Amino acid sequence: MSNNEVKPQMNADKHRLNSQYMEKLLDGVEVAYLLLGDVTQYEQPTNYLVASTNYSDNFKTPVLTAGKTFILGYTNEVHGIYKASVNPVIIFDDFTTANKWVDFDFKAKSSAMKMISTSNSERYLNKYIYYWLNTLPSELVEGDHKRQWIGNYSCKRIPIPCPDNPKKSLEIQAEIVRILDTFTELTAELTAELTARKKQYNYYRDQLLTFEEGEVEWRTLGEVYKFQYGTGNTIPTSGGEYPVYGSNGIVGSHSEYNSEDSPVIGHIGAYAGIVNWGAGKHFVTYNGVICKLINKDVHYKYAYYQLLKQDFNSMAKNSSQPFVSYKELNEVNIPIPSLSEQARIVSILDKFDTLTTSITEGLPREIELRQKQYAYYRDMLLSFPGKGR
Repeated sequence: MSNNEVKPQMNADKHRLNSQYMEKLLDGVEVAYLLLGDVTQYEQPTNYLVASTNYSDNFKTPVLTAGKTFILGYTNEVHGIYKASVNPVIIFDDFTTANKWVDFDFKAKSSAMKMISTSNSERYLNKYIYYWLNTLPSELVEGDHKRQWIGNYSCKRIPIPCPDNPKKSLEIQAEIVRILDTFTELTAELTAELTARKKQYNYYRDQLLTFEEGEVEWRTLGEVYKFQYGTGNTIPTSGGEYPVYGSNGIVGSHSEYNSEDSPVIGHIGAYAGIVNWGAGKHFVTYNGVICKLINKDVHYKYAYYQLLKQDFNSMAKNSSQPFVSYKELNEVNIPIPSLSEQARIVSILDKFDTLTTSITEGLPREIELRQKQYAYYRDMLLSFPGKGR
């Protein structure tokens, strides 16, 4: 059998196994499609809005948004706290449809958010509803600044196994939630491990790259690098073999290159001062500064790690468009030990870097695989026969 024949056969076998599992889980019960607006209820966060944005990590109560940032900061306000530790809730951005499951006490930042809970906990599990919500395609969002929950989402139909038998229905919903919780918990553990490794990496990087006056020679970055702005304000997005670097990493591709194996420092805008490694041949736009090594007494990766250690972002001049200038870059002093010591330091830091940042190795790759696995089983477990959404 050819490879072209094997893949469809594997997919068919997987589909058959999934069907068998779902048949066993449902055990012959009917699945009804009920209006999402009937199985849920919502509350505006009016009573839980934070009064001040004077956030501090020393404070106790998180301030939430349903978007990617999630925790905006921590407040010391003691009134108007939603007790999600008692009654977990789904927070839903009414414009973007971004949502999060919250089971800890919090305050909210924006009134453009709905707090979704089950309309009947003896029939519908809120966590089951949350997982199903995230199977909905993103194209359900229609137009700008439209309130999505009432005008769109509440009209969707959610599959509820055997609604006439609440006990059985809850058992099936709970089993689906249990399986998906296992995947999300594993991903959370890996993410926590990655965070810890990054802190460990930053600690060792700072320790290895820090020297006392008199221990080693010191050079300005202007003696180590020649700095050069990238080319062009337009960002090519496709159609080339070379990656394009802007102020914050790869932003597209190009048929030409203007740099090779060199660090790139964000020059202008919100990401001014951010350092990325431009691997191989690549193209740098005007938003980035190309760093060309000119000192043979400096290991190219050692110099890059010294760039990472600097706080260039704080050097960015405050204006409508913050920017980092050549003058500021040239004047920064860095320690230069022997080449053999530089190579030893690079060897250690490369291992940490691979573990924490590589997209093909280490923990990020593991997290990516677990997220894909979770999405696969979520969609499989929450796809039922019958009327669609």
